[in-house]
Amino acid sequence: MELSNKSARQLYEEIKAKPTRPRFGFGRKPVIVNIDLQKAYTCVGEFVTAYETDPRQLDLVNQISDLARGNRLPVVWTHVAYMESGEDCGVWGTRTDTPDSLQNIKVGSRRAEFDDRLHVDRVKDVILNKRMASAFHETNLASLLIWHRCDTVVVTGGSTSGCVRATVVDSLSRGYRTIVPEECVADKHESPHFANLYDMAVKYADVVPAATVIDYLKNYSPANQ
Repeated sequence: MELSNKSARQLYEEIKAKPTRPRFGFGRKPVIVNIDLQKAYTCVGEFVTAYETDPRQLDLVNQISDLARGNRLPVVWTHVAYMESGEDCGVWGTRTDTPDSLQNIKVGSRRAEFDDRLHVDRVKDVILNKRMASAFHETNLASLLIWHRCDTVVVTGGSTSGCVRATVVDSLSRGYRTIVPEECVADKHESPHFANLYDMAVKYADVVPAATVIDYLKNYSPANQ
C-alpha cells in the first residue's frame, strides 16, 4: 500500500488536474439519475441526516434535468422510504433504531419528500422508491434504460460515498458510460466525499464539472431513436 500524508481533497485535486486515464465520454443517449434528493438529506438544520457540499447543487441538478427533459431524455429521481414497520429495510435497519435511523424514513413522511426546490415533473419523470444503496438494486431502472436505449448515465445526488457511488459502480458494471457532475453530488463529511470522487474518477466514472454536462445537453443532437 502506498502511504501518503495528503488529504482526500488533495488526492482528488491532483487526479483532477492530471488524469491517469482517458474519459469514457458521452455516448448516443444519456439518462439523468438524481439520487435521494429528499428532505431527510437536503434540509440542513431540520434533519441531522442532512448535508450540503456545494450550495449550487440543487440549482445545477434542476438545470441538468430541465435540459434533459427538453431534449426528450429520461429523467429519474430516486428516494428512500420504508413501510411503517420498517421491515422492508432488511438487515440495513438492524444497526440503529432512533427517529433519525434509515428505516424510520416512512412512506409519506416529510423526510421522504423531495426537496421543494427541485423541478420534479411528476407526469414525465420516473420516480423510484429504492430501498438499498444503488438505484439499480431491485428497481426497474435497468429495464427502463434498455427501453429508452440509453448508453450513458449521469448521476447526481447523495451521498457521494454511499448511494451515488453504489449507483455509479452498478452503472459501469452494466456497461454504461457513467458521468458524475462534481458540484451535483454531496456528502456529510469532506473526507469521504473527496475520497469517493477520487475513486470514481480513477476507476468508474467521468467526474466532470457540471458545466460540461450542461454544455453537452445544450448542444445535444439525438442519434436515430
